[in-house]
Amino acid sequence: MSLQAAQLAAWRAEAQAQRQALIDAYLRQPRPHGLLRGLARVADRLLARVWQATDLPAAAALVAVGGYGRGELYPHSDVDVLILLDDGLAPAQLARFEPLIGLFWDLGLAVGHSVRSLTECLTEAGRDVTIQTNLLETRRVAGSPALYRRLRQNLRTGLDPIAFFEAKWLEQQDRHGRAEDRALRLEPNVKEHPGGLRDLHMVGWIARACGLPAGFTGLARAGLIDRTEARLLTRHARFLADLRIRLHLISGRREDRLLFELQEPLAAQLGIAARPPRRASERLMQRYYQTAREVALANEFLLAALRCRLRPPQDRAPLPDTPGFSRNDGRLDLDPQRPPAMPAALFDALLALARHPELRGPAPQLLRALWRARRAVGPAFRRDPTQRTRFLQLLREPRGVTRALRLMHKLGILGRYLPAFGRVTGQLQHDLYHVFPVDEHTLMVMRNLRRLAQPEYAHELPLAHRLMSAFDRQDLLLLAALFHDIAKGRGGDHSLLGEAEARRFCRGHGLTHEETELVAWLVREHLLLSSTAQKQDLNDPHVIESFARRCGGVRRLTALYLLTVADIRGTNPAIWNAWKDHLLRSLYLAARHRLEGGQPQLDAVEHKKEAARATLRLYGYPEGAEQALWSRLDELWFLRLTAQEIAWQTRRLLPLAGREAVVVRARLAPIGEGIEVMVYAPDQRGLFARICGFFAGLRLTVLEAKIHATRDGHALDSFLVMDPDQRGVPYRDLLSYVEHELAQRIRQNAPLQEVAHGRLPRQLRSFPLEPDLSLEPVESGNGYLLSFTAGDRPGLLYAVARVFERHRINVRLAKIDTEGGRAQDAFVLEGEALEHPAERLTLEQELLAVLRVPAS
Repeated sequence: MSLQAAQLAAWRAEAQAQRQALIDAYLRQPRPHGLLRGLARVADRLLARVWQATDLPAAAALVAVGGYGRGELYPHSDVDVLILLDDGLAPAQLARFEPLIGLFWDLGLAVGHSVRSLTECLTEAGRDVTIQTNLLETRRVAGSPALYRRLRQNLRTGLDPIAFFEAKWLEQQDRHGRAEDRALRLEPNVKEHPGGLRDLHMVGWIARACGLPAGFTGLARAGLIDRTEARLLTRHARFLADLRIRLHLISGRREDRLLFELQEPLAAQLGIAARPPRRASERLMQRYYQTAREVALANEFLLAALRCRLRPPQDRAPLPDTPGFSRNDGRLDLDPQRPPAMPAALFDALLALARHPELRGPAPQLLRALWRARRAVGPAFRRDPTQRTRFLQLLREPRGVTRALRLMHKLGILGRYLPAFGRVTGQLQHDLYHVFPVDEHTLMVMRNLRRLAQPEYAHELPLAHRLMSAFDRQDLLLLAALFHDIAKGRGGDHSLLGEAEARRFCRGHGLTHEETELVAWLVREHLLLSSTAQKQDLNDPHVIESFARRCGGVRRLTALYLLTVADIRGTNPAIWNAWKDHLLRSLYLAARHRLEGGQPQLDAVEHKKEAARATLRLYGYPEGAEQALWSRLDELWFLRLTAQEIAWQTRRLLPLAGREAVVVRARLAPIGEGIEVMVYAPDQRGLFARICGFFAGLRLTVLEAKIHATRDGHALDSFLVMDPDQRGVPYRDLLSYVEHELAQRIRQNAPLQEVAHGRLPRQLRSFPLEPDLSLEPVESGNGYLLSFTAGDRPGLLYAVARVFERHRINVRLAKIDTEGGRAQDAFVLEGEALEHPAERLTLEQELLAVLRVPAS
């Protein structure tokens, strides 16, 4: 080994020991600022040693930029440096810098570097705000002090604070937009997402551009925040930095995302323990979400205040209908002559924003006043009849309600006015289904309800829009949405606990008995419609009768339908589809028909037959042609299918049923999404499992299966399938393939293959979902209803179908709901094994075995 190599090895070993000593000390007593500064100093010493030991021109400098220039170096972050050259440096001397970066890497430093002359730096900074920002936070590590001073002086002289602010503001908007509000989702980035460290850095950069200190203490001295607020923001910054440091250390790489697999180890390091029914990771994430919300708010009002310093507003005028407030540059502000008392006027400000949609929001002074006023929202404020009346008035405003509620939540006021809501603020649900924390989901549901009433969105859900527009008390629906999940995470039935909270609120706010009962019933039964639609046989008259009876009237039914649509659409953006829309709408219309005095569905069979016959005549089939097929089918087939489905299957089977043993036909699903597949074949053992295995091989999800047996020993089944991954293959291109290949698979009647488990989703590996299974007789007494919830994985439905096949269980109906990594499936079953308790128990045990997530 050469002397140079030996020297580099010694320096590297020394630096690694120093780094490890700093990290060990940090884990014993976490001080994020001390660790970041210490790691930066270790890198400084290494870089300076190499620079000084290398024969480099004097007219150059090694400059730390970016976060490293700020004096903050995270354990696995890049060491960003600028090799700054004097403009007069001879080209021949540039070659002497080429080995330098290689030496830095030999020392174990992940160096991000650029080599620029002074003029090039200034030119590039003028063109690119990102480069300008990096150069705003620089330190000289080695080399010419004079050259570095010239860089700093020229940068200060050439900085246009207003242009810099506008460019950085647009950059932040783009960054937040690319995050798609994932800071409120399951794996947020603690650096880049809204409410992360970058939002705090943004305030520091703009403050520097304004000539102010970048730290929170300096901002307090400048009057932008008070000392209490400065301490709060310092605490938030320390927590976010601690998270990012530990993410680097646990993962062993530069990882700034709170990944599923890192959340539990991170919670353990922070001393956060599980408190059943909540995991330690859920408690950790709640703290993160609450911190991110406050950081995002501080970023908003500090940037607004700094903008006012750079460009003071010129357009101020009083609001004539709202004493104490004024219009200031298109925003709502306090009247400087007679500002209202806070927090008494808190709801007045929110009502003014709702009633003046032309206002872009609160001005910085008002935003800060509202933020401070939240501290006074306590028991006395909540008991004040005036404030209670104003809160209800806010919910009854024709527009602006969602904006006002989001502002209340952002400021922390909503959680103080409704302490039960404060308890679920930031509360995550690691159930593989809910994307948003409970508080954000609730606000999404309220937004969705308001959206249903707005004409510009009528095309999305025409029926729901008509019903919402005609509903006389939309504020009661908003209250039900506000309370429907408010008791999540307490243990027990959150619907019943939420009902009690809703009753207390309604009585305390002076709602009538009828109004209170509607809100409380909606909270208690908010899962009823979706559960019935997605698990029960909607063609069974007993199911419709029982559901309509629980609703009791059309008004409650309509309210429940609207709340359910808004709830599902606010749970996870990916789970709403044409199939769910069809199920909910079908159940609503069938139940409304019964509540309005319509006849049971059994009486509708003849109407279906007549409508199907009319369609067949349009296709040239003579009178009575259908009887060749229909005479072999029982009434249940007509009950379960629509008139259109009856006509389509009849048309496809009449020419072939006598000549071909197996007939498979596919078409685009009439609901507007997916494929409808009809299978006609001699009944054979394991047919349902074989068909499910075929669709699993195509990565198509079975959403519904209707299984029938003809009187002459054939199976006549129909399946609705979709592509859950939306891989971009048009459904139309799959029709012929499905028809040919599935028919071949059925004709071969080969033994069923073993289940291939496939690769488990990361979230399911990190948070296994314990399966929940129920097997009970259906209400009509004809068969058993099996429903289960479990973590989804490739081949799960096929594995379940094979259990049915082993026990000779026949599937009459299957409804499959697989969203967000969670399977919620329901089957109507029949078979001799179900009539014997011991065999039924064995069946349940085998099903639980296949539903459990296999060990990874």
